[in-house]
Amino acid sequence: MAEVKKTAAEQTEVKETEKKAAKPKASVKKAVKATETTAKKAETAAKKAETAAKKAEPAVKKAETTAKKAETTVKKAVKTAGAATAAKKAVKATEEAAKKTVKKAETAAKKTAAKKTAAKKATVKQSISVQFGGKEYTTEKLVEIAKDVWQYDLGQKEADFKEVQLYVKPEESKAYYVINSTETGSFDI
Repeated sequence: MAEVKKTAAEQTEVKETEKKAAKPKASVKKAVKATETTAKKAETAAKKAETAAKKAEPAVKKAETTAKKAETTVKKAVKTAGAATAAKKAVKATEEAAKKTVKKAETAAKKTAAKKTAAKKATVKQSISVQFGGKEYTTEKLVEIAKDVWQYDLGQKEADFKEVQLYVKPEESKAYYVINSTETGSFDI
């Protein structure tokens, strides 16, 4: 009877050890997904900022054109001798319109610059390491090993290595891979 209890206690200890070993795997996946999400958001923000900058360019050109038109209107009004009052009103109206257009263009340009700055700040430097059994592997090292497996073990061209997903199982001393969404396998670490 004492041996049965001892065996049950050993089984409980084994289950607890397996649960603890599974936690690093989940945290590594979460960290990788969080990093990928952050990188995608930064890329999207940068693209939006670039688009906004392109959209602001026509507004600036329009403001310059409006200012030139205002100057032309002023010159024409001055030439007209009897229309001095009308010329003053036209000049003021045109100048105000030009100022509004310039302010809109400046605001758009500032927003674009702010978005570009925000996109640059959103990029986070990262480094992920998996440590177990006296060993340590970084994300870069694991990807390099997967690339070597692709090229030398599977006989594929290095240029065809486009995408890799890695799943590290420290308790098995293995890393499982999916390369280009088609090739699957594992390698020892």
